[in-house]
Amino acid sequence: MKISKDKKGRWIVDFTCKGRRITRVVGSSKRAAEARAAMIKADILRDPYDFGRKKPEILFEDQAKEYMELYSKQNKKSWMSDEYSLNHLKEYFKGKCLSEISPDLIEKYRLKRKADGVSAATQNRELACLKTLFNKAVEWERVETNPAGKVKKIRENNIKERILSPDEMRRLIDAANPAIRPVLVTALNTGMRRNEILSLRWKNVDLVRGYIFIEDSKSGRSRNVPVNGEVFEALSGLKQDGEFVFPNAETGTYVKDVKTAFKGACERAKIKGLRLHDIRHTAASKMIEAGIDLVTVSKILGHASIQMTMRYAHPTPENMRLAVEKLGEIFQKSRDKVETIQIKQPVSEIKSYN
Repeated sequence: MKISKDKKGRWIVDFTCKGRRITRVVGSSKRAAEARAAMIKADILRDPYDFGRKKPEILFEDQAKEYMELYSKQNKKSWMSDEYSLNHLKEYFKGKCLSEISPDLIEKYRLKRKADGVSAATQNRELACLKTLFNKAVEWERVETNPAGKVKKIRENNIKERILSPDEMRRLIDAANPAIRPVLVTALNTGMRRNEILSLRWKNVDLVRGYIFIEDSKSGRSRNVPVNGEVFEALSGLKQDGEFVFPNAETGTYVKDVKTAFKGACERAKIKGLRLHDIRHTAASKMIEAGIDLVTVSKILGHASIQMTMRYAHPTPENMRLAVEKLGEIFQKSRDKVETIQIKQPVSEIKSYN
């Protein structure tokens, strides 16, 4: 129990009991504060602060529902990722109260996910979602501690991103059906994220001035993405009589899943091991290979920092050799310039250096 003065000169008693912190203004003198502190200690024994009150039990699925509605959807651009993670978490923790979920139970959940063949990256995303969910439960005074906070992330064996060759890029586009072809063309020529393309509205597409306006980016920043001839041709051929560029007639919104069509295009193009996100990676890598500076590439991709863009820079043996050859050319030009100056100097000046 701590007795101190606040900024207004008042004496306060600050104490914590059973995980709850209480602050009370107790008087204008230290002696009065000490007397009040003694009374508070006695009161704690009688439990007037309700420390012994049993908190109502909350089921995991109920907390998950309120977490999504009150927090995730209101504050996170990536709330759909939380929803996906919680669908799996609820399968395992459904019917259990928050107070029943312990660190070892969470570890058992991860072992099950590993046995199901789920990647380390996905397991870590689910753990991060679970940690935030329990943080909110603590904040909302539904539990006292976060059991997921004691569980560490596991090391991820990052899958090497697949970069398409120019021939594979053309084969993929040629093999794609008409519905997904404009999506792939836009992705390969802008590096836009999957959801940025699929949720695109015609009001944000300016084919006359040649740019696409992204107003709801994952990084939280809006940006303009230039449109080249390939994208212009792909989008110009689409109907512009609705709100969305890629509408879903059944839902009235936009197409949210193109996995089946993408898989079919890959199979017909005879391209293996390609993920939709690799299209964005390919676009970024090709821009950097073409000599576009990282700052420009970063702005096109909508990255929050240049460090994120640097992941797409892959020095190849050919590029490394080209780099040192360029240095050799610069050195040679510098040496030739010096020799030219010496030749133009009068003989008397050259002798004066000896």
